[in-house]
Amino acid sequence: MDCTAGVAGDMLLAALLDAGAALHTVTGAVASLEVPGLAVRTERARRGGLACLRVEVERPAVPDRSRHLSDVLALLAAAPLEPAAARYARRVFELLAAAEATAHGTTPEQVHFHEVGAYDALADVVGCAAALAELGLLAPRAVVTCSALAAGHGQVTGAHGTMPVPVPAVLDIAARRGLALAAGELPGERTTPTGAALVAALAEPGPVPAMTVRAVGVGGGRRDCSARPNITRVVLGRAVAAASEAAAHGEVVVVESTVDDLDPRLWPSVLEAVRAAGAWDCWTTGTGGRHGRPGRLLTALCAAEVRPAGADALLRHTTTRGVRWSVQERTTLPRRSTTVQVGPPGREQQVPVKIAEVPGGELTVQPELAEAERAARALGWPVRQVCAAAVSGYLRERPARAVPRQPPGPG
Repeated sequence: MDCTAGVAGDMLLAALLDAGAALHTVTGAVASLEVPGLAVRTERARRGGLACLRVEVERPAVPDRSRHLSDVLALLAAAPLEPAAARYARRVFELLAAAEATAHGTTPEQVHFHEVGAYDALADVVGCAAALAELGLLAPRAVVTCSALAAGHGQVTGAHGTMPVPVPAVLDIAARRGLALAAGELPGERTTPTGAALVAALAEPGPVPAMTVRAVGVGGGRRDCSARPNITRVVLGRAVAAASEAAAHGEVVVVESTVDDLDPRLWPSVLEAVRAAGAWDCWTTGTGGRHGRPGRLLTALCAAEVRPAGADALLRHTTTRGVRWSVQERTTLPRRSTTVQVGPPGREQQVPVKIAEVPGGELTVQPELAEAERAARALGWPVRQVCAAAVSGYLRERPARAVPRQPPGPG
């Protein structure tokens, strides 16, 4: 996510649509809120001479009202959104509520949402959630990074009167999630609270990952400024790590930390954060901590350039006070991926499979488990049936010496 010129909800939504998310997916998600008259439409435009997509929210004729967090969450709970999209939208509004509560000296439950709980924000957040889910960016193994957010300068007038830019909620969100703000010389409000929360609920700060670019989406803001194109960009691609792993022999950085005072319920989110930072794999092992306390040893494998981001994620998401790392040698199998159709005619689901070649030329085939689980939900099948069908489908298409096999352990 390139937010160096700023980010707002409509700009990010437009960028995701321009990058390939289907408009009908977004409009269907917004319609599921069952707010009569609330809809989105798009148009092609230019900002600073650059082509972009614009999103306009069509509002109901009746005046909007301020809402509490519970009102917004009730709307989301009643909407038939995809689970990953619903969880993401909830995180965005909870982050907004916490930021507004800090800014105004109250609690998240007592916050009166004005701009961020209005029709525009509801459409932007739910639309972005649906678009992100469709593009695969809410999947567990997706890596999403963001640039520094353009802060802007000056003043802005809202429901709470005139406030300095960046507004307090944007500063609070950046502080909570460790996002960088770029001052620059861009005047006016460049990053809105909704835009900051949409980015912060998903992305980790960092540069563009090493990847093969597949799509670029450009979303334009309402204003057309001469200083710099008023756009947010989304760059989608596939990690190039698989290509580097094709070498038979190479180095891998092992990042570790032992933690014995973390709430056990938080470990899944810790592993997700470390993977999101760019680690190829990570896992925990039970161990004994200081004074005999039970603990967990977290181990992550990554490239050398990813090590600082992985260590930072571990420090931010656990209670550890230190991280150690070492460089080790490893041997890897040449590997590639393809997609197999699974399911009856008219209901086929795409399931990616990984193919690796072992010494002697024999191939092993293993479906991507997260995608197999998604396909199983869509088909109403057991996951094991989807996995078996994906392997069988690949073998039918390429009857080589491929054999299904459990993947080797990490490392």
